[in-house]
Amino acid sequence: MDNHELFPRESGYQAWLDYRPVEPGELREQYARFTRIRFHGRIEPNGILATAVEELRRGLTALLQRPITVVHTDAEPGDRDNAITLGIFGNDPETDRVFPEGDPEADAEAFRLKYDEAQCCLAVGAAGEQGLLYGAFHLLRLISTRQDLTGLDVAETPVNRLRMINQWDNMDGSVERGYAGMSIFYENDRITGNLQRIRDYARLLASVGINAISINNVNVHYQETKLILPENLPEVAGLAGIFRAYGIKLFLSINYAAPLVLGECATADPLDPDVRDWWQAAAAEIYSAIPDFGGFLVKADSENRPGPFTYGRNHADGANMLAGALAPYGGLVIWRCFVYNCKQDWRDRLTDRAKAAYDHFMPLDGHFMDNVILQVKNGPIDFQVREPVSPLLGAMAKTNQVLEFQITQEYTGQQRHVCYLVPQWKEVLDFDTFVKGSGSTVHAIASGALHGNLHGGWAAVSNIGNDANWTGHPLAQANLFGYGRLAWNPGLSAEEIALEWTLLTYGASRTAVAAVSDILLNSWSVYESYTAPLGVGFMVNPDHHYGPNVDGYEYSMWGTYHFADCHGIGVDRTTASGTGYTSQYAKPNMEMYESLETCPDELLLFFHHVPYTHVLHSGKTVIQHIYDTHFAGAERAAGMVKQWLALHGEVEPGLYGQVAERLAEQAEHAVEWRDRINTYFYRKSGIPDEQARKIY
Repeated sequence: MDNHELFPRESGYQAWLDYRPVEPGELREQYARFTRIRFHGRIEPNGILATAVEELRRGLTALLQRPITVVHTDAEPGDRDNAITLGIFGNDPETDRVFPEGDPEADAEAFRLKYDEAQCCLAVGAAGEQGLLYGAFHLLRLISTRQDLTGLDVAETPVNRLRMINQWDNMDGSVERGYAGMSIFYENDRITGNLQRIRDYARLLASVGINAISINNVNVHYQETKLILPENLPEVAGLAGIFRAYGIKLFLSINYAAPLVLGECATADPLDPDVRDWWQAAAAEIYSAIPDFGGFLVKADSENRPGPFTYGRNHADGANMLAGALAPYGGLVIWRCFVYNCKQDWRDRLTDRAKAAYDHFMPLDGHFMDNVILQVKNGPIDFQVREPVSPLLGAMAKTNQVLEFQITQEYTGQQRHVCYLVPQWKEVLDFDTFVKGSGSTVHAIASGALHGNLHGGWAAVSNIGNDANWTGHPLAQANLFGYGRLAWNPGLSAEEIALEWTLLTYGASRTAVAAVSDILLNSWSVYESYTAPLGVGFMVNPDHHYGPNVDGYEYSMWGTYHFADCHGIGVDRTTASGTGYTSQYAKPNMEMYESLETCPDELLLFFHHVPYTHVLHSGKTVIQHIYDTHFAGAERAAGMVKQWLALHGEVEPGLYGQVAERLAEQAEHAVEWRDRINTYFYRKSGIPDEQARKIY
């Protein structure tokens, strides 16, 4: 049975590919002119062209509620009227007629869409089959959001070459930092037999332009270490085939010490000839089974994971050893920069976790092979609701980098709270690092454009599991959708993406669209207001990271301190008197963060230790800001519940009920956050709330 029959619309399984029938009217008449899909090219079983044609047929059939004929131009070369044509530039006369300027050498992922009203023909043209697939999905998106196709002439090229998803799935079926059920990839230490669910996931990813995926956790345990062995490669190759049909390359997270762990070498020293030979042999086996294998994702010398430090080597030594094994096949090594001393003494006020990535990697600029990409988290700590942009981004001009986001809501409500992350990501992307003068934005760095790097792009930790609605909270689907759309085109606004996702997912009801979009766009601000204040971070329960615990990490080894006492709060990261972290930024940003006069309020406690009576740019004291925002945050969370309850009857009962339940939990939990944070700081500071509200 098809998974879409097992999971009806009200489950949320179809997500943004629901393809709700077009209502009667002028637009339906316009769309209904297209009765056929004509394509030119050789259809390979499970090939990308076959996928593009089938996705277009499937979508149009659902949207127009009638069968769509599919014809090959060689089999039926006749008229083009009332047809949607798919073709490769320079390889199809009809495509070249519509796009005489078409460039066969263009980016294979780029596409053109054009409506030829005289012939009542709509052409999808591209230089490669991936472009046709993305063009087909884009056309379906336009129809699903009820766009007028008159005069349509669209040309799109992805800004980022690598648009990757990192699965943190384990072979026992668990998902590290997963908040939507168990893994869709593994169960009982085996690759799952439910391949249809994986195919449906590939559809979702391809529809928003994702082109790469690593299918196992970066914390690679023993069972996952064996995924690269010949005994497991046939099943891995089967997964690669599913993703290949959707233009997505498969990567594996690998255990850096695999040859040692598996008992095949006496060491994992990257300069040892036996170790190098072992990885070269492993690469040959992998590419024999999966010729288009993407490469390795590596977490090394971080949080107790093995790495080259054990042998007195550096990250370049380790990454280049692996890169050398993959280079003959065009494979990539994506080496994570999340490296810090995780055994820090809480008494030590000079060691600063925020400085670690820059300190480790900056001296190695230019030492990495061309097929190595450093994966840098958007902030220097760990995906907090608010932290500054990592100073490592763009600092290494001679080294490929990709930007890492976290779609899964580890520190932002764990998909039990709604927190639409696209506005946060937009702030990161638009941040000017000044590493190459004014205009050195993060999105220009990530794409590789700023320094002219060979490789660039984005990666993000997935938020899906085997829950029927994929993401636990139905509104969390907007983060996965938004990540893909933004990785394709960072110029899209958070508002545009929210509107698009809402229209695709909840239909054209003006009331529902307005309310859902408003909830999404305010949710990050709401969540931030009742959790950790002014960029200080954490204040969560250790290990599972859900819920308030102000001192949960204050005396731990993880370097996640806020240093609150009876006088004040915050971490002094200035160069003048603190850890010196500010010195890692280019001068304009260093000076901005160094000074209390210019440091943004929302990051004040990340960079400075200040008295509770310190006056913010807003005119409030720090302590009053804490009280006000936490009271307001709980009220705003309750307000989102009211907004949603007003949609009763506007949204299918199943979807309505799921969101209503989650928002009610969030409102209740926001009160817990409010009371714990406010009480903690009232008791710490002894300063009462100016408005005399209830603080325990």
